[in-house]
Amino acid sequence: MRRELCEMIRTATYIISSPDVKDCPRTGKPEYAFIGRSNVGKSSLINMLCHNPKLAKTSQKPGKTLLINHFLVESGELKVERSGNVESRQWYLVDLPGYGFAQTGLKQREALRKMIERYCLLREEMVCLFVLVDCRHEPQKIDLEFMAWLGENGVPFAIVFTKGDKLGKVALKDKVTKYQERLLEDWEELPPVFVTSSETGFGGEELTNYIEELNGSIKS
Repeated sequence: MRRELCEMIRTATYIISSPDVKDCPRTGKPEYAFIGRSNVGKSSLINMLCHNPKLAKTSQKPGKTLLINHFLVESGELKVERSGNVESRQWYLVDLPGYGFAQTGLKQREALRKMIERYCLLREEMVCLFVLVDCRHEPQKIDLEFMAWLGENGVPFAIVFTKGDKLGKVALKDKVTKYQERLLEDWEELPPVFVTSSETGFGGEELTNYIEELNGSIKS
């Protein structure tokens, strides 16, 4: 039987914001990074997963995340040691800058691109990158190109469809199916796919369980 989401992520605490991967903390703990086009609902999804509406800053103006933001997460079942200390699993959730915001200057877009690519290629702690896609839209060239780049460079990633509450069940299934069909034109095998809604909490349990499965497969 699956544990409830509220038992999976217990606490999430903001730690630091870094301008480049070389400035990120060296923790030795697994990291799971979230990225997507501006206004895809990234901050809202992170806040939903962590049960804290104020954890990742949301804004009506897209393109506000300009740094690599680290949040320390404690999750899983609590274990009480003989010493009396309480132990839980710890990992990092990383909020990466969004890409593709047209009103961002060319110089800043280029700097963000390099920051994102350097993190994806050089961050040894990163276990999986979650690429967020708005389920209401047709496959966008910028997303497809970014996923292709991830594949070419061997970066492990999963696709997370956001704003699932904005469509009916039939329309949502149709959109996701057509998106997967488009991906299969270029990919022999699809990465893991999740459908979520930060408004209703839909899909949060599946996504968090997947992270816990990956944590469990990591050799200590």
